[in-house]
Amino acid sequence: MTVLKGANLLLMFLLELCVLGAAISWGLSLDAPLILRILAAVLALAVFVAVWAVFGAAHDARIPLRGWRRAVLEIIWFGGASILLGSAWHPIAGLGLFLLWLGNAGLRILWGQVYTAEATFGPEPATTD
Repeated sequence: MTVLKGANLLLMFLLELCVLGAAISWGLSLDAPLILRILAAVLALAVFVAVWAVFGAAHDARIPLRGWRRAVLEIIWFGGASILLGSAWHPIAGLGLFLLWLGNAGLRILWGQVYTAEATFGPEPATTD
């Protein structure tokens, strides 16, 4: 079971990379001059990275979200990327990305792999008052 749980966390990481790839792919697939496509790809990538860095990064998010707020963030983040991927390539590709994330999220919930304030790596740093 440990191997499956590790594989599920690896899948989550790969899905996060797919989101970034979907943003780039969407920008580059637009019907516009090359410079505008590149600009759109960079801006879309920057938006997805910024949102994840501020709200979604497991251990260093500036404003970490937990519980239902985290669920809403993931639905919007992965759902948005699925829409971009579906419009850049094919709707089935977007649906596939979203369904993979949905299965991954279900297993993370079932196996207790959802990040909470108590789930940290290593001991808490000592504080001095």
